[in-house]
Amino acid sequence: MIANPYAAALGGREPISAMRDTVGRIAALLSNWTPAQYERRAAPGKWTVRQIVIHLAQSELAFGNRARMALATPSYTSQAFDQNVWMSKEETSGATGPDALAALVSMNAFNRGLFGALSAAERETPFTHPEYGPLTINWLIEQMAGHLSHHLVQLEGIAKQ
Repeated sequence: MIANPYAAALGGREPISAMRDTVGRIAALLSNWTPAQYERRAAPGKWTVRQIVIHLAQSELAFGNRARMALATPSYTSQAFDQNVWMSKEETSGATGPDALAALVSMNAFNRGLFGALSAAERETPFTHPEYGPLTINWLIEQMAGHLSHHLVQLEGIAKQ
């Protein structure tokens, strides 16, 4: 199994608790931001805060769906997606920063509920990814938690600018 690309960001923390804590910190950080603040970037050419939060909500949607499909479909192979293409489709959706934040908070809670209810055996349910090869639900949970932590660092950096 391929190494989790966000293992360092997770830092050995229990992933479901880390997901809850990280999303709570993101929500607290951004809860009173103005539309102009949501359009700030870490650097020219980088995503805005709004886009980062949309990306996180999209990731909760996609990765949660992967887990559910793997749990319900024997020999499941997930479908890869291009995050930049997904983002380009959102640019005309009218999704605001607060809309994306609400979606992130809700979908994260929904996914954590499922993950917390899984047995150890269910968390070891295998599936295949076309780019990463064989994975498990547990690997996916850890990836999701680390991914959130990775982007929290970005958001905190932008907030300090």
